[in-house]
Amino acid sequence: MDAQRLAREDFFENETFTDLDLQRGDLGQKEFYRCTFQRCQLQESRWKESKLESCVFSDCDLSRAQLPSTGLRGVRFEGSKLMGIDWTPVSSNPELEFDNCVLRYTSFVGLSLRKTSFLRCSALEANFFDLDLTEADFSGTDLTGSNFRGCNLTKADFSTAVGAFLDPAQNRLKGTHVPVETAVLLAQSLGMRVTGFNGDAGERPSRKKSR
Repeated sequence: MDAQRLAREDFFENETFTDLDLQRGDLGQKEFYRCTFQRCQLQESRWKESKLESCVFSDCDLSRAQLPSTGLRGVRFEGSKLMGIDWTPVSSNPELEFDNCVLRYTSFVGLSLRKTSFLRCSALEANFFDLDLTEADFSGTDLTGSNFRGCNLTKADFSTAVGAFLDPAQNRLKGTHVPVETAVLLAQSLGMRVTGFNGDAGERPSRKKSR
């Protein structure tokens, strides 16, 4: 599949796009069904009103891609660089999976992302605002510096995530799985000192037996 055909045609099914340089390319109003993108350069590409269903992006760079009204159903990103993308304007109820991706400086606002997988990703300083993340899976993901606000995190799995700070005053956390680190960060934010996590020796004061 060459770049010229990709630019010329509007519907693609069961196609594989490999090693294409489409930086700043206009891919708007196209339909992709069961297509695979491998090692493609797609920085700042534009996907306005396109539809992708059952597609895979593997080892691609889509940093700062623009996705207004883009339909995403069963789209999986593997080992891809997705820095600086604002996912907010995509079509409603996107179906996404992220595995070992770079999601630094990305924004997700006002979307339903129930059961979405963010596995082994780097999501430093990302924004997650007003989302339904019920049963989402953040296993192995680094969330250092990221912000969660107004999110439904019911039964979401952060048990092996790193750097996740989840404020129960700003998010719904019923049944949310968190690591000890996250619980400690929350306690510290409330002014508590957690033995063994504040530079203390971690020794409890001995109690004298009453006579």
